[in-house]
Amino acid sequence: MNDTGEACGPAILVLHGAAAPRERVAGELARRYAADYEIVVCETGAAAEAEALHRASRGRDIALVLAGDTEDPAAAVELLRRVAAHHPHARRALLIDFGGWGDEATAEAVLRAMARGSMDYYVLIPWRSPDELFHRTVAEFLHEWTRAHGQGPREVTVVGRHDAPRVVHLRTLLTRNGIPHACLTPADPLGDRLLRDAGLSDDGPALVAFHDGRTLRDPSDVDLARAFGFRTAPTRDTVEVAIVGAGPAGLAAAVYAAADGLDTLVVEREAIGGQAGSSSLIRNYLGFPRGVSGADLAMRAYQQAWVFGASILMMRSVEGIVREDDHLVLGLDGGERVRARAVILSGGVSYRRLDVPELEALIGSGVHYGASIAEAPAYEGGHVHVLGGGNSAGQAALHLARYAAEVSVVVRGPALEASMSRYLVHQIEAHPRIRVLTDRTVIGGGGTPRLAELVLRHGTGEERVPSDALFVLIGARPHTDWLPAEVARDRWGFILTGPDLPAAGEPATRSRFATGMPGVFAAGDVRHGSLKRVGSAVGEGAGVVGDVFAHVRGGIEQA
Repeated sequence: MNDTGEACGPAILVLHGAAAPRERVAGELARRYAADYEIVVCETGAAAEAEALHRASRGRDIALVLAGDTEDPAAAVELLRRVAAHHPHARRALLIDFGGWGDEATAEAVLRAMARGSMDYYVLIPWRSPDELFHRTVAEFLHEWTRAHGQGPREVTVVGRHDAPRVVHLRTLLTRNGIPHACLTPADPLGDRLLRDAGLSDDGPALVAFHDGRTLRDPSDVDLARAFGFRTAPTRDTVEVAIVGAGPAGLAAAVYAAADGLDTLVVEREAIGGQAGSSSLIRNYLGFPRGVSGADLAMRAYQQAWVFGASILMMRSVEGIVREDDHLVLGLDGGERVRARAVILSGGVSYRRLDVPELEALIGSGVHYGASIAEAPAYEGGHVHVLGGGNSAGQAALHLARYAAEVSVVVRGPALEASMSRYLVHQIEAHPRIRVLTDRTVIGGGGTPRLAELVLRHGTGEERVPSDALFVLIGARPHTDWLPAEVARDRWGFILTGPDLPAAGEPATRSRFATGMPGVFAAGDVRHGSLKRVGSAVGEGAGVVGDVFAHVRGGIEQA
């Protein structure tokens, strides 16, 4: 309670025009969640919207909205959309009866709302007590809200100026690796206390504090990974298969290789999940009907590979591959060497740089490469630009629109449809705070000490536009410069495999994933001709293991 006697914890807002389902939902929620959440029950849409506005005006959060209307489900969906204007971080779900998806009006309301991003999913009205299916869905929503927006102690807290480049890097690194954390400035009372306890000044280096009392002063990436429990050094010098890169393809390969009994090592230089790990919500990945964040998907895969026995090194780079007798030797940064019978290259790609000097100078101070979803709250109420027309750009725009007053998607072509999945195009078109700027590209900009404006080329002319942030998600540059000449690449640096290799034997007998260096395979976005989709990368990572197993344990010959 606050000083006026009002409950001040986050709320779960329930609306249903019919008494029986409303009471069943409210009863289940009260029994399970009343100790930590205020359960607010409304009979009409007007009352629910007034409650949402009232709480917003007092800075009190709504974590979850459950709305249903047996007679007019579209009206309940419209309420969910309106509540989002006051509480953009709240999770929103339509309440329906078991089997309600078979009702034409209900199905149409669900499909239309999901396509336009008006709600997150539907929830079945409980019909017994306890109804654990109902609670599983509610608990997942509350977990997502807490991870993204909830207050209170976190596993890791970063303290420092929010615009300091190192602080920005640490926030992004923690987010991409799926590590729950909070970020505080020296002006925050808790942040100030943590700095003073560590003997640091307000303008000193970043501090990372853990929930168990440990602290790190301006830690390196390796220090941070080690403190969180990631492995950063190899425990043996010989394995059967070494996987370079822990993106979707590398993680899938690790799961299947370890499950098949191969002694497996994965080396990742930066973040689990690769480029996909920065996606705020992937809705078209098989088996996740509500969608899944890239970081969550990657962490699940990491844990799955670990449970099967794969060893995963974090914050380490592979700098070279040479052949010694019947093994391939990987040279790691720091000087260690690891011998392997086979190597899978799945290092993925990074976004292409703009090569605009005045914008490069502002990286971390308003200019970001990749989705950088950890930075979205910093631009609440601002105007941000997203450069790119692919799915990652669309996902970033929708996530940023939860915070920013206006999001402008800048694309070189005449429309989004040519390069973005239709479900994302629908959501962007329907979002009131997102606009699409076609036939444009970014050629300049600047600001002191942060980004303040961009220069866009439109046709033969130029235009200056105010901007608080630019998120660049264009092109794809593979990490292949370090590879030996035997690993043939196309002119963009993507690895040639199988039938695409220069003539050397019969293409029909080659493994689809074999490179020009015997024992070395490639899978995922780094491979020439790959589809650049999370699902296809996972498929390639799983598929390459059969060829690797045959090579390691005896079987096929490579070209």
